Amino acid sequence: MDYRRDEYRGQRVNWFREEDCAVSDFVDALNAETDTALSFSGSPASYIPVYECGDLESVLSFDRERRELLSEWASVIDAGAGVFVLKGAYADTGIVDQATGVFEAIIAAERKSGSKGDHFAKAGANDRIWNAQEKLLLAAPEIFTGYFSNPWLPAVAEAWLGPCFQVTSQVNVVRPGGAAQQAHRDYHLGFQTAEVAASFPAHVHRMSPFLTLQGAVAHSDMPVESGPTKLLPFSQRYAPGYVAWRRADFREYFENHFVQVPLKKGDAIFFNPALFHAAGSNKTSDVQRMANLLQISSAYGRAMEVVDRTRMSQTLYPVLRARLSAGEITEREALSVIASCAEGYPFPTNLDRDPPVNGLAPESQSQLMRRALAEDWPLDQFAITLQRHAQRRCIGDNIELIDY
Repeated sequence: MDYRRDEYRGQRVNWFREEDCAVSDFVDALNAETDTALSFSGSPASYIPVYECGDLESVLSFDRERRELLSEWASVIDAGAGVFVLKGAYADTGIVDQATGVFEAIIAAERKSGSKGDHFAKAGANDRIWNAQEKLLLAAPEIFTGYFSNPWLPAVAEAWLGPCFQVTSQVNVVRPGGAAQQAHRDYHLGFQTAEVAASFPAHVHRMSPFLTLQGAVAHSDMPVESGPTKLLPFSQRYAPGYVAWRRADFREYFENHFVQVPLKKGDAIFFNPALFHAAGSNKTSDVQRMANLLQISSAYGRAMEVVDRTRMSQTLYPVLRARLSAGEITEREALSVIASCAEGYPFPTNLDRDPPVNGLAPESQSQLMRRALAEDWPLDQFAITLQRHAQRRCIGDNIELIDY
């Protein structure tokens, strides 16, 4: 059930609370019957459907068969295992190797420049390229063209998101000895704290997975010992999972029941962002596990108009500060005004310049303004900090940051 009864008033409440989550309900969701029929998949690997791309090439050429295949994929991601594998998505792995060479050069250059690398691991343990999509294209447009001329990637994106989707990617390299991640869910709600996630009503928790598709292309062979992603099939079906995944009992269940699927270079894997998952430990002595992590976004996650919220916030700040100081407006009223002016969401951003703060998300413009008011910053301090915040989020590399 998505609704709960308020224990004090007996009213129906359309919000999830972390303390209401129970592993027994989680297990019920995992074991619920499903009528997802698999017509195109071969033998599943630990409940995860595996598709042999070499056997399905002709399917993409015929509209009716293509729609049937895409419908099957959507059913798997939604109510089935929540994840599937495309074996041989890149039949010719030469283009994968070429892209790997570019990525390795980018990693070497960013190390020299003092890049912080992967925020999911200790400094120096792994490598991560933020915005690998743009960096690959600018460094090697011919290789980019060859790499993304692959027909399987847009077909899966269309199956889950429909047309007009937007592709972004991050490259992740886990060296021998690299530690595993803890179980989690992904963007959007998965990149919020449990408290922030709980502030969104239950229907938003149901909606969030339909705005994003997670995927990865293997740029190296990934035997189980190298730590391919740990997955808990069907876990996306547990509605309160965005507030539950940090709980110790849920993570313990995950660690006792996860599965892993070995991948070959050129294979791809796609999954529901609400699926409980975590990168595994690289227990090998010689495998540099590299994956191009794809995060593909729905066309419907954007506003209609472009609004200069930085200029609006800078204009509003002295008015709010003065009225709060004079007691002419309450804090709650000030928060209402800020919500109608400042950008309340920290993404999209340039994660090279705007890294996460105390979690998975950077500070939003709204949070910055609230912090400035709470600490009673003078206007010049707020203006400079606001401009620096905006510049860190700018598109492009030739950005001159203001010193403060």
